[in-house]
Amino acid sequence: MKELFHFAKSLHSHTGSVLYLNLLGMVAVGFLEGIGILLIIPMLSLIGVLDANGTIFSWVSGFFPEEALNLPIVLGLFLFIIIATGLFQRQQSIWNAKIKQGFVLNLRLQTYRDLIQANWGFFLKKRKSELSNLMTTELARVSSGTNLFLQLIASVIFTLIQLAIAFWLSFEMTAFVLCSCAILALFSRRLVKKANLLGKRTTQYAHEYMGQLTDDLNGIKDIKSNQLEEKQFNRFRDLCRRLEKNTIHFAVLSANSTFLYRISAGAVIAAFVFLSVQVLKLPSASILLIIVIFARLWPQLAKIQSSLENMGSLLPAFQSIIELQKECAEAKQSFLLSKGNPIHLTRSIEFRHVDFRYNPAIEEYTLQDINVTIPANKMTAIAGQSGAGKSTFIDLLMGLNQPEKGEIRVDEEVMTEEMMSRLKPSISYVPQDPFLFNDTIRNNLLLVKPEAAEEELWEALRAASANFVEALPDQLDTRLGDRGVRLSGGERQRIVLARALLRKPSLLILDEATSAIDTENEKIILESLHRLKEQVTIVVVAHRLSAIQAADQVIVIEKGNIQTANTKANENIHALFTAKNQ
Repeated sequence: MKELFHFAKSLHSHTGSVLYLNLLGMVAVGFLEGIGILLIIPMLSLIGVLDANGTIFSWVSGFFPEEALNLPIVLGLFLFIIIATGLFQRQQSIWNAKIKQGFVLNLRLQTYRDLIQANWGFFLKKRKSELSNLMTTELARVSSGTNLFLQLIASVIFTLIQLAIAFWLSFEMTAFVLCSCAILALFSRRLVKKANLLGKRTTQYAHEYMGQLTDDLNGIKDIKSNQLEEKQFNRFRDLCRRLEKNTIHFAVLSANSTFLYRISAGAVIAAFVFLSVQVLKLPSASILLIIVIFARLWPQLAKIQSSLENMGSLLPAFQSIIELQKECAEAKQSFLLSKGNPIHLTRSIEFRHVDFRYNPAIEEYTLQDINVTIPANKMTAIAGQSGAGKSTFIDLLMGLNQPEKGEIRVDEEVMTEEMMSRLKPSISYVPQDPFLFNDTIRNNLLLVKPEAAEEELWEALRAASANFVEALPDQLDTRLGDRGVRLSGGERQRIVLARALLRKPSLLILDEATSAIDTENEKIILESLHRLKEQVTIVVVAHRLSAIQAADQVIVIEKGNIQTANTKANENIHALFTAKNQ
């Protein structure tokens, strides 16, 4: 129940007065339906179909002249109540939709904002598939839960109004029915707890499902080349069967609950009729109306129980979203928005006694006692064996991670959070695995500079040796497919490099950006970079000797330590590179 109250509190904080307005609409619907039921017997009595004189309904005759009452008028009044009820229900449905969609939209946007504002360390700990599942499947379950919650409120309000009318008709019989409901509710608590457990399993299985599906699609080439299709299919089938079994368990739970309430309804109505006639001697009109009320009321009680079970199964999804928001808040970067004018590097970036490790509980550092200077408007190459710490060094350079010890200075000033927020707009990064959106070449380029003219786009493409775009049928309007799948690996890297150059950065970082390009095109790009370094500071992570030789400075990383060499002064740079980068 604590989770349900948390959900209700979140819904209230978002909707505010609209929720109260919707509740008033629910009250109006319940009241009108109660009036419609209450008027059936006295109206029929006044036109001679049923004798209600001397009963609790005789007060109605005082409101209507006897000669004015006939069957068309009675039916017309009843129809008016039905139409009014329908109008309120229609408006209530619209309000429910607006409340649900508004709440889910706010939750989706807030979660996504928290997600993209989390620091880089957060994403190193989380699986992308789990985050995708939370933002899709689990949010869809929260949407269903919101709808169920509003239906639950409507059922509760309707039930309370009908109970008030029933108490007015017969306190004793209504108390008897309520006691029966209370006993049934105590028994049903186990069903709600079991539904919540099944809901937690659904969340777990959904994470696993999305995880395997994502991994298999990302590694489909390895799966097919190693003939792992059958093995992966068997794993996927076992997971799907667990999902199926869990869903069937919940269906059985719901069916048992419905069956229980149907049997209970029959037993309570039978006992009610017997006691009304044989013990309490209630008038036939009262008995008939109470039966009509409880015939409509008991399904509402069953609906409340069903809603509670479904809410119990869906609340784990809401809990998962809230936990994700809390984790993102704890990992939130404080320098998200740029403040002031962007910083353009003019002197250097200097690492002074920098230590860094990903897990403070582990004694070994990924980088230790790093002391190195990257001069402005020069090309610096980073070399080293795999796992030596090159990527970690680049992450520190871009501000994705912060040093545990030591400091980083930009133009001789200590790198603060405010400075990093101003330096980030001046940094362009070209990753080893280039990422392109499923859009046109033009829109992929304009992503970093929406106001760029077409000539600027072509200039950036030429600088990145992406002249192949001119030969494409649609040129800049060529669609690239998912992650740029319609281009070769080298072509994708050149488009990403052009996007980085279009931004005209102060610091350009290339993570093996020329690794998939042939020697001739690499030479052209390196020449372009050589010309650019008069205005741009360039840092290249490279495994090719050609990129090392083109650099003004080489930083060799070995087991988390730094060694530097000047390529012009060191005649044995080839041997140095070969020894450290094998």
